[in-house]
Amino acid sequence: MKLIKGILAIAAIIVAFHACAPKKNTSTAYFNNSLLYCKAVKNLNDVVLENNFPPMIAARNYAYANIAAYECMAAGNKNYQTLSKQIKHLPTMPTAPAGVTINYNLAALLSLIKVGNAVTFPEGSLMATYEQLKKDADSVGMPADELQHTIAFSDSVVSTILKWSKGDHYAQTRSAEKYTVENKDGRWIPTPPMYASAVEPHWMEIRPLVLDSASQFMPVRPPVFDVTNKNSSYYKALLEVKNIGDSLTEEQRFIADFWDDNPFKMNVSGHAMFASKKFSPAGHWMNIVGIAAQKSKADVGATIAAYTQTAIALFDAFISCWDEKYRSNFIRPETAIAQYINDAWRPYIQTPPFPSYTSGHATISAAAAEVMANCFGDTINISDTSLLAFGIKSRNIVTFRNAAKEAAMSRLYGGIHYRFDNEAGNQSGTKLGIYIVEKLRLKNK
Repeated sequence: MKLIKGILAIAAIIVAFHACAPKKNTSTAYFNNSLLYCKAVKNLNDVVLENNFPPMIAARNYAYANIAAYECMAAGNKNYQTLSKQIKHLPTMPTAPAGVTINYNLAALLSLIKVGNAVTFPEGSLMATYEQLKKDADSVGMPADELQHTIAFSDSVVSTILKWSKGDHYAQTRSAEKYTVENKDGRWIPTPPMYASAVEPHWMEIRPLVLDSASQFMPVRPPVFDVTNKNSSYYKALLEVKNIGDSLTEEQRFIADFWDDNPFKMNVSGHAMFASKKFSPAGHWMNIVGIAAQKSKADVGATIAAYTQTAIALFDAFISCWDEKYRSNFIRPETAIAQYINDAWRPYIQTPPFPSYTSGHATISAAAAEVMANCFGDTINISDTSLLAFGIKSRNIVTFRNAAKEAAMSRLYGGIHYRFDNEAGNQSGTKLGIYIVEKLRLKNK
């Protein structure tokens, strides 16, 4: 009995010793993991999806959140430089106090989540992830003072970014006058089944990040609306939409479905109506960044930089495209076909509620592709698994630029855009993407 008591006493001492012994600090290695950042962006993307943000507002969410993360990472990574002064109106970033230890990769994660939480709703929906990151830091042995200094540094960057974001005119556009529907030949009007009001008719008033103005890459003028002359450029383009829509191949249907990216589709069955959700075009490309980063084995710095530059390209591309959409106010193919050819005709995918020229998906995809080709090389050969959760199988992406062209063509297959919408959007988006690559030098030489 004495022997047993002695063994139990020794065991208790050993347990107590290990309980009191300091944890081994593996936090540097733990947070030096690009997959953690990819998962955090995906978390933000899921919140954006669930809350039905229109695609251009989604792009705004991604841009500010990733810029905050990037500035934290760059502060502790000599290979990268701040975006302050590169983005002309971005203020100088705060610096850490001398003599303190900061985990800059954790600071980047915390900043991504906190800014993402601030620009989405419901408020606090991302903070469970924020709290888990702090618990993870403790569990891998990060000293309490290092964690507190990291949080304080992150908070200073978050505060700077959020204050800066409030100057982009977003709040003012919330109360701007609504779009006036005019039932004139060739002009956009709401489309079935929702007949929703025009989305974000003042988005061109949002402050760009890199562009000098919303009209910097203004596309060529669309064809003159003419349905009286069957040999006109417009009528031929309109008839092409109908003819393709009437004879879609299985491959064309799949491409249309894969790049549909309608964040809020209204389904009608008899008298019942219900909505279904998917990632927006911006969210889809954010997912592709993460897949490409993992495939290329990008480190944390390169991963954050790729997300950030792509998000910036998406943000400015929507401003550029919306500037043209509400300049030309061009009629959708669905409306014109129903009015002048076959009133029962409907497109394969649902027409979104804003004017046709140019294609938003073509514009933002081309801009994103240029940035991602710069980050990872154009030939990537990845499996895009973004839509598996929505019952749509994966699609192989061999080059980003080809994927952008396919995304543009998907709108013709879907029956919601003319070919000239897609081609002009791709051209403008390509120019915009190249401009952003030239203007933003994220890596130090």
